[in-house]
Amino acid sequence: MKRDDNPASGLSRRTFMAAGAGLGLGAGLGAKAAFSAGLPTRRPTVVRGDGTYEVVPLAKEAFTLGVAQSRVIPVDLANLKQSRRANLDHMLALIDGSNNGFGKPDLLFFHEFPITGWRNWTRAEALRVAIEIPGEETEAIAAKAREHDMYIVFGSYVREPEWNGHVLSITAVIGPDGRLLGKHWKARNIKGVFGGVELFTTTVYDVLDRFVEMYGEDEVIPVTRTPIGNFLMSSIQREPEYFRAAAMKGAEVMLRTATGGFSPIDIRATSLYNGVYTAICNNAVSRGSPFFEDVGAGGSAVYGPDGEAIAAATSPNETLVSARIPIAQFRARHRQPIIHKELYLKEFEQYVPRYGPNLFQDHLTDDLQDAARYQIGRAHV
Repeated sequence: MKRDDNPASGLSRRTFMAAGAGLGLGAGLGAKAAFSAGLPTRRPTVVRGDGTYEVVPLAKEAFTLGVAQSRVIPVDLANLKQSRRANLDHMLALIDGSNNGFGKPDLLFFHEFPITGWRNWTRAEALRVAIEIPGEETEAIAAKAREHDMYIVFGSYVREPEWNGHVLSITAVIGPDGRLLGKHWKARNIKGVFGGVELFTTTVYDVLDRFVEMYGEDEVIPVTRTPIGNFLMSSIQREPEYFRAAAMKGAEVMLRTATGGFSPIDIRATSLYNGVYTAICNNAVSRGSPFFEDVGAGGSAVYGPDGEAIAAATSPNETLVSARIPIAQFRARHRQPIIHKELYLKEFEQYVPRYGPNLFQDHLTDDLQDAARYQIGRAHV
């Protein structure tokens, strides 16, 4: 890896996202055993031809979805363990808080960085910041899931032994029994919109061939099937084809994260075009943040299958957005989205992407600027 000794000054993920928006663990088991016991078995990719999709039986007619619009504070590298623990403790307190009133959530959904926060770290720094799944943090969250009998979804920077040197961005879902039900990798990073810097986190697209070899094709667009519904978790923006494919596989509720801003029309369109529920969880005003505290804050919401908001944050501060999802009624009449692939399949087959897959399979960059130089140098056009 090549070292760049001139990291950017004043850059933030909020700045990045604003630029993009302008453009359009079971009790009594060891940690690893508890989590791996809940992971789905690998199977071939299946999109049925009759409009139906794979499900598991529902445990209830409807469930309450809670969207935790919470602060995002980057951990302090000089005080790493303590500041990361402070973020975790705040998250755990919000989980408790969501249960201290009427209509407690059956599923509580956090944004992509409640534990680590985000800053323009180098790769080496981000690897220090990242958590492991399973690990201390996920054990604490799993305990809360069991305590409150709820599903908890959250994102984080993650490091894994199988991906030495890679910084992963993963959204995980833990079930009411404390078991890990899904680890959804970020599918791809948006490119070419940040002006001389690019994200260096490893996504599915960046190591596509190796990813499929290790986990199977079904995990490229993963759908987690639970007794309260079929879920897709994702932190990508402005890629409608990805969410269309997930809907074809049976995703009923899209749980989408953002940090520092997003395009509401992109979220609404996911629901409208696919006839599904979509929730967006963004960060709140983050007092004590090294960035401007309110940039890109707020807007968390839940949209119905018609693309209309059924619940939304009324302020950019920390808040809980709650929506009742009538999943049984919805499932009784819902089918895959209707598409006419013969009209445009040829165009998709002939399309050549500017940035090809597998760019990080054999090469890792050091920081945001190095990532830009490397990727731009390998752009197709």
